This record gives sequence, structure tokens and C-alpha cells, in this order.
Amino acid sequence: MVQVRLQAFLDDGDMLPATQSAYCQFHSTESAVLKVYNDLLLAADSGLVSALCLLDLTAAFDTVDHDLLLLHLECQFGFRGAILQWFRSYLSDRSFRVVLGTSTSFLVHLLCSVPQGSVLGPRMFILYMADLADLVAKHQVNFHSFADDLQIYLHC
Repeated sequence: MVQVRLQAFLDDGDMLPATQSAYCQFHSTESAVLKVYNDLLLAADSGLVSALCLLDLTAAFDTVDHDLLLLHLECQFGFRGAILQWFRSYLSDRSFRVVLGTSTSFLVHLLCSVPQGSVLGPRMFILYMADLADLVAKHQVNFHSFADDLQIYLHC
């Protein structure tokens, strides 16, 4: 329910970066690859040299700062009141432990991260990274983002 409402809110407000493919209607891995490939071909046709940098951000889910994410949700996306408090509650007091056979690890309290394997985790990561689009555009760098992968390409 939360995921459906969140996605509708983001879609209605056109709030996700245009270069975001994951969890965007009519976008897929295939469309993202075609976009990057097309951009590289156009640059080559114009006599430019391109460099492609692929970053695997899967471990980055574990480094999302909760306070910074909540600040993004409030300032960049306009979440306020009960909605912002719900997300604060969702992120706080999380912990995990590993159980293997009869052995159990110590309980680890998480101070950062978004839940991987959840419906909201990847979307929250996308919102956390959304202002990256503005930063790279400022430096005239092209990029395209999936939920846990980032392609950066330069044309010289």
C-alpha cells in the first residue's frame, strides 16, 4: 500500500530524475542500455571520444544515512507531518542477526541503510540519490541510473 501511494505521488509530481530507469513506468534495463548505447554512438558520430564508468552500488544500500534521507524526503520531496514520521519510524530501531544451524550471531543495531529485499528499500535509495542528477548535470556529465547500478559516461 505504501509503495503504491509513494510511487503514485512521485509519478504525479514527476519527481524522479529523468535518467532513472528502475521503478519508472515504461522504463526497463533494456531501455536504459539502449539510451546509454545511443548516447555513445551519437558522441562517436560527432567525433567525440567517450569514457564509460560503471559503478555497482548494491553495497551502497547499507550506507544510506537515515537523517540525510529524511532530510531529502522533507526538503526535496515535500514529505511532512505524519508521512515523514511514518518513514522515520520505518527506518529507526532496525536490527539483524544471522542464524546458521544452531549458531546465532550477536544482535546488530543498524544506524544506517535501507532494507534490501523490501519493496520500499530500492525506492528509498533512489530518493536518497536523486540530487545526484543535478550535480552531474552541473558538470556536464551524462549518467543513467538503475536502482543499484550507475552508468557514468563522459564525451571529450
